[in-house]
Amino acid sequence: MNRIEKTNYINSLKKDLDSNNAMMVYHYEGLNVNQLDELRDKMREAGALLKVTKNRITKLALKETTHSDAEKLFSGPTAIALSKDPITLAKILVKFQKNNENLKIVGGIMDKKLLAPADVVEIAKLPTLEEARSKIIGILQAPHQKLISILLAPGQKIASLAHAKSLKKD
Repeated sequence: MNRIEKTNYINSLKKDLDSNNAMMVYHYEGLNVNQLDELRDKMREAGALLKVTKNRITKLALKETTHSDAEKLFSGPTAIALSKDPITLAKILVKFQKNNENLKIVGGIMDKKLLAPADVVEIAKLPTLEEARSKIIGILQAPHQKLISILLAPGQKIASLAHAKSLKKD
């Protein structure tokens, strides 16, 4: 890359960093192209962005962003995954790491907070936004269903008694 291309690439990376509040850093050494493509596809499906860049260039891009504290995570063959949804991002990386031991999660940053590898694993255990919404809706609907069954119970009893009485008359 020449100087102008590097500057454009760094500016593009800065925009990507600023537009996503979560970044996970991992080592990819030992992964083959097919495995990296599989990870990239999973990230793309979740709306995440995966970038393999040189550490020096990434550190330059990090300097004036909210992710600047993550600069110390960049040593060795590192790559970054960016997303607005840190939980889904962590879930994808942790699940992929279980099946591919060559992927090593180095850490990350979420809402300006630096994360250790153990933190990323803990975040992966949290429910996603959709799962949390489903649980909340279930909790909110349960009292309504109980209330309706309580209100309908006297009517059902009266109907059952009337039906039983009509059968006795026969």
